[in-house]
Amino acid sequence: MKLLKPVKFDKIWGYEEWIASTHKNGSQQEFVELVKNYPLLVKIIQADDRLSIQLHPDDETAVRLEGKGSSGKTECWYVLDAKPGAKLVYGLKKAYSKDELKKAVEENTLENLLNLTEVKKGDFIYIPSGTVHAIGGGLRLLEVQQNCDVTYRLYDWGRPRELQIEKGLQAVKSAAADNTQIKPLDDSFECPYFQLTKKSFQGGWSYFVSTASNYELLYIDSGNNLSATFTTPDGVRTENMYLYPEQIYAVAPGEKVTIEGKGQVIRIKTK
Repeated sequence: MKLLKPVKFDKIWGYEEWIASTHKNGSQQEFVELVKNYPLLVKIIQADDRLSIQLHPDDETAVRLEGKGSSGKTECWYVLDAKPGAKLVYGLKKAYSKDELKKAVEENTLENLLNLTEVKKGDFIYIPSGTVHAIGGGLRLLEVQQNCDVTYRLYDWGRPRELQIEKGLQAVKSAAADNTQIKPLDDSFECPYFQLTKKSFQGGWSYFVSTASNYELLYIDSGNNLSATFTTPDGVRTENMYLYPEQIYAVAPGEKVTIEGKGQVIRIKTK
């Protein structure tokens, strides 16, 4: 069980912390030494201002547009904190043709097509590749995604940053957004790329990572005076490791973890 130290990136809208990453644009050496190349990338995003209107390619489109070896980016967000009235862009109001989207971009009317929705702490949002989206100001999120750093911006609220409109229009998947999909995280969520399991406990909790699985990630969502004991596959036992909110740990196949105290964690697994 290895604590991973975040890699921080300051942004014009706030900052990102890559808390579990082997990506070349922001890797953690201690994580690379454990797993070499991990298929997921986990971030904490602090959005003091709104992000650009953007989307990410799927696997097939990423290879076509970015070259062999590229992967797409399906992701999800778990809202850690939200100011009253905080909103985000979740898809489009209805299904639009690519010609309609292109015209809206060219005429600077894309905002009129966006599905803007209010979110609160604890909400969970699944963002399949190709979905138009944007994080609004006043939000702090946990993001779990494929290990990809390709973003196509369609619109940036007048800020002078590069847009990738042509590629974005090739990668977009236009469908009407379903706001009923934005809701508190259930006990478990899975998609073709990752699985999240939320566990709340009082007094203590123990689990074992299968020897047949990849490394897991253990994210500490909340808790007071949490301490952990873990036993490695070869029987080495480490006690009284103290855990704090927003930490993340890499847990090896075959390890057993026991946590004492009251809190909530999220187990993150590859698929």
